[in-house]
Amino acid sequence: MIVPSTRFRGPWIIAACFVTFGIASGFPYYNIAFFFDYFRTDHGWSQQLITLGAPVAVLLTLWAGPIIVPRWSPRWLIVAGTGLTFLAFQWFGRMSGSRVEYFAAWCVWMLGYFLSGPIAHQIIISNWYDRRRGQAMGIAYVGGALLGAMGNKLNPWLVTFMPYTDALKVSSFVMLLAWPFAIFILRDHPRDVGQTIDGEPAPRRVTDQAPPLPYRALLRSSSFWLLLVGSTASIGSIATVNFLMKFVFEEQGFTDQSIRNEIWSTASSVSLLAAIVGRLAVGFLADRTSRKALMLVIYAVVAAAIPMLFLVRPEQPDFVYAFALVFGFAMGADYMLIPLMAADLFGLRTLGRAMSAIVPSDTVGQYWFPNLIAQLRAAWGSYGTALWVSCAIAAIGAACIAVLPYRRQATARTVAPAPALSPHR
Repeated sequence: MIVPSTRFRGPWIIAACFVTFGIASGFPYYNIAFFFDYFRTDHGWSQQLITLGAPVAVLLTLWAGPIIVPRWSPRWLIVAGTGLTFLAFQWFGRMSGSRVEYFAAWCVWMLGYFLSGPIAHQIIISNWYDRRRGQAMGIAYVGGALLGAMGNKLNPWLVTFMPYTDALKVSSFVMLLAWPFAIFILRDHPRDVGQTIDGEPAPRRVTDQAPPLPYRALLRSSSFWLLLVGSTASIGSIATVNFLMKFVFEEQGFTDQSIRNEIWSTASSVSLLAAIVGRLAVGFLADRTSRKALMLVIYAVVAAAIPMLFLVRPEQPDFVYAFALVFGFAMGADYMLIPLMAADLFGLRTLGRAMSAIVPSDTVGQYWFPNLIAQLRAAWGSYGTALWVSCAIAAIGAACIAVLPYRRQATARTVAPAPALSPHR
């Protein structure tokens, strides 16, 4: 029998998600690209091959989002997913140079991302908060940027006194720090501890009474496709910068390895700190203004920020701060708005189902677009030309949001008691 707690546990859930999201998503995603030029030097691989591992893995593990995630407890998915990411880091640090082995390690990585990344955390936060969902999501997402920024300093420091392969192995143990938070603090739903959403008394709580939409209904919805294409385009453009930034800096004159490590560390960490401001600002504004208008502005800023990367050169290194601040703010705000818009458009009970389809699509763009730009760079001779394609893709994302027939999903007041507990698999 569950004994209801008198003190709302929601703040503890946000704090735990802050840590677990940072470890599961922010730390690995924002730091693996640091090792790309080391992979090239050590194994003799091209930039096209290095950026091909992730997109191939996406296609091979794409099934995990819609098939596994809706059927299992989100907090236990976080435990399983971070364990897989730990194994992937270890594997990257032990590779023999086989391309098949490289792709296999990426498959382990990607499966861990699908299980423990954004979807699990979005579902937990959305289950616990309704009225302040945007603010709660914004605080939790700050962890992704903060842990990513910490990794941006950790890995360049580690490679100063150990081989990069050992740095990969050492940093992998960060993933296991998520386990005590997920196991002992996180709970999937307030009813698991005898509480209600937002901590309101059961007779007055706000609930989404509409049944979850089936996948076929989502696929017939123009809003679903506009949100899917728009978010995929914008996230893919952002990922292109994150994954290729170190190669772009090299092409623009940062040929020395230690100097390139330093400028990359500065650009990535500053952009992630700016992303914290973006996430908190959007979390605050999303509860008080039109989310469609907010999303359109942010997507336009993403398109405008990408050309600023060309300003960062050895003769003017301080331009890295201007680029990182604008790009980082837009990046942080971008990731925040997608689940909030999905909840508005399709309802809370359909959020998990909608995001289990949108996130895999976003992930395809997130990892295939950098490879596309790397391929174009090989064909055209420079990133200075190829990255303009990324700007055009970001503009397409903004156009999709501009024509989105936005309406906020209505919620209903109910006087019914909290629903009975249901078992989690």
